[in-house]
Amino acid sequence: DEKEKEPSKGPLFSDENSKWLKPKTEKKKKAQLMSSDEEGDDDEDDEMDEEELEVERQSRLVDEEIRLEQEEAQEEMRRTIAQETSIYHLPTEEELDLEANRVVPPSEIRDRVESVLGVLADFKNRREEGRSRTEYTDLLVSDLSELYGYLPELMEYFLSMFGPNETLEFVDASDRPRPLVVRTNTLKTRRKDLASSLMKRGVSLDPLAPWSKVGLKIVESPVPVGATPEYLSGHYMLQSAASMCPVLALSPEPKEKILDMSAAPGGKTSYICQLMRNTGVVIANDLKAERQKATVANMHRLGVKNCITCKHDGRQLGVKYPNSFDRILLDAPCSGLGVISRDPSVKVQRTILDVQKCAHLQKELLLAAIDALNHKSKKSGGIMVYSTCSVSVFENEEVINYALQKRDIKLVDTGLDFGKPGFTRYQNKRFHPSVALTRRFYPHVHNMDGFYVAKIEKISDRKPEDTIEQPEGKDDDDDDEEEKTPVSKKKQERGKAGKKGKKKTARRALPDKAEEPAQKKAKKDHISVPPSAQQQGKTKKKRINAKVTMPRRRKVPVD
Repeated sequence: DEKEKEPSKGPLFSDENSKWLKPKTEKKKKAQLMSSDEEGDDDEDDEMDEEELEVERQSRLVDEEIRLEQEEAQEEMRRTIAQETSIYHLPTEEELDLEANRVVPPSEIRDRVESVLGVLADFKNRREEGRSRTEYTDLLVSDLSELYGYLPELMEYFLSMFGPNETLEFVDASDRPRPLVVRTNTLKTRRKDLASSLMKRGVSLDPLAPWSKVGLKIVESPVPVGATPEYLSGHYMLQSAASMCPVLALSPEPKEKILDMSAAPGGKTSYICQLMRNTGVVIANDLKAERQKATVANMHRLGVKNCITCKHDGRQLGVKYPNSFDRILLDAPCSGLGVISRDPSVKVQRTILDVQKCAHLQKELLLAAIDALNHKSKKSGGIMVYSTCSVSVFENEEVINYALQKRDIKLVDTGLDFGKPGFTRYQNKRFHPSVALTRRFYPHVHNMDGFYVAKIEKISDRKPEDTIEQPEGKDDDDDDEEEKTPVSKKKQERGKAGKKGKKKTARRALPDKAEEPAQKKAKKDHISVPPSAQQQGKTKKKRINAKVTMPRRRKVPVD
């Protein structure tokens, strides 16, 4: 009973709440008086935080984040509206001359490129009054050339093919390296076994794509991929994803005779042999013997047994071995405008003239390859693939269109379900509609090297040069040939009008060779004179019942 009557231990409290209520002591009051107001406020905030529940605190933080995001969104919207509706001031020649005397930072050039692209996207509303589109385009060419290190003529060529925005994406993607890809050699191993053995060595990898059953993409590797025991044993080959596409389009079959006109260093050749399962014959040709050393080494390492290497000028193969091969792969030498990420020197070493020279060589090689192709082959029917590692229209669509005019061929579907179709028009040029069956690959679209693939089927050996038109005028000494040639349509129509009763004229004897120059000279000296009225009357009387035709003019010698 005495314990119940005793007051609670907490000062100033006598009820049950004394367990959790803690009043301020005198010492705390003195400390608050001695401290500043700000510290007091902080203490109050701390006490409020202690009193705030965890759910309330999280809710308050979420609300604060939402409020900040809304403010940022409104600010960005105002900035975007101001940028898109404002008229961009194009630098004058004086301002550009001043920039030539100072080092312009890349960030400033990039901002100007983005501004010019925005103007070109809505040129009617955002252009500066009195300025033409050409001026904006010229500024864009110079800025992109300076920013990415290209020759201005190359950048202008890319703009004519892709357009402003896509050109920026293309040159930006060309500066980034492509993924490292290896191709499994199924002559020695399977992709599953190769992947497991590489993963044991710490290599991080993924399957290349659904369209490839042998490709592996290397994400990260602690060891050199080109020096592993698996590589030295010939279990895989370092090969880009784009260079596999021509072989897939060729689709070689076992026991065929196939020519690779430009084989070195042997990546595509070994893939062909792999798909043929070491049967048939593959001729690996290249112009330079030094490059073939790498081809021979790779064939031995990969275990290829059906390959023959040789050194010939590809332009002469059509004459040396006509109609000799079931399939042909022509990976033509090119300017390399699609593999700039691997060879940046192309930016400053290739000109449009160099590209056109490459196109001339490619046309010769393609015609020679078509002549060497056997269209009567029972296995393939005369199939060849033309490919380049360039994105240039000069080296791709123009070469194919030229071959369509010079040989009896047709384009067929490549069998690749990805890639962009080839151009059927470029500036004022128009190509054959079937050129759309070819395929283009871009680094900024497919994350592959720039590549072009066309699949061709040979129909016959006919050439346009074989059908030569006969000359209009013929000499008297060609009478024998005139009798052999078919009669023209007009003469056939005239002959139907009742010339059955005509007597056959005797064949005139050929003049001697000595008399030929004199007769030709006499022909030149003669002139045509209209017949007289009496002669016209006589001819009319003679041909009353016959078909009326114009009288022939009589040749009168000149005095």
